[in-house]
Amino acid sequence: MFKRVVTSESELRALMGAPSERAIKKEMATLDEPSRAFIARSPFLLLATSDASGRCDVSPKGDGPGFVRVLDEHHLVIPDRPGNKRLDGLRNLLANPHIGLIFLIPGREETLRVNGRASIVRDEDILESLAARDKRPNVAIAVEVEECFFHCPKAFRRSQLWEPEAWPDRSILPSMACVMYERFKPEGKTLDEYLRESEENTQRTLY
Repeated sequence: MFKRVVTSESELRALMGAPSERAIKKEMATLDEPSRAFIARSPFLLLATSDASGRCDVSPKGDGPGFVRVLDEHHLVIPDRPGNKRLDGLRNLLANPHIGLIFLIPGREETLRVNGRASIVRDEDILESLAARDKRPNVAIAVEVEECFFHCPKAFRRSQLWEPEAWPDRSILPSMACVMYERFKPEGKTLDEYLRESEENTQRTLY
């Protein structure tokens, strides 16, 4: 399909150039105070994993600000709240411990990137500290930090992600529940009934 494919780092560097000294030196191997403060105020992150063959997955994780707990400058833990039980990311970690995280704060154009090695843990004290609405997660993802750095705001500036006046009308695209209804066409159930049940199930299984 594609006629001109970049196949080497030397070709890539010739096209894109070299990173600035600032871009290189901003990387740290620990969670410093600004990084910890950002994580403490972040209600949302993207979690990237891959299996042993390199097949990738990115999963959203979210809860109240501070839902990710920093243990020390080298370790943090992420609660695994109830989901769809596909366990894509968790299964990947069993085969390949490498993990990538991007923390976001609504309205902030910078993001915090954390890369490291992860394990799935069941320590009682850890799970208890991650409880929400009186419910503990069954497991948590423990991350040993290898790289940590802030990412620049250009993507947010270009996308206007935090600018409500640039947001598309919600009616332009169907909701996931609408898509699933059309795909599965559940017998004896109207769209309104399916939408109501989907919302009730979401609320019931948040924690």
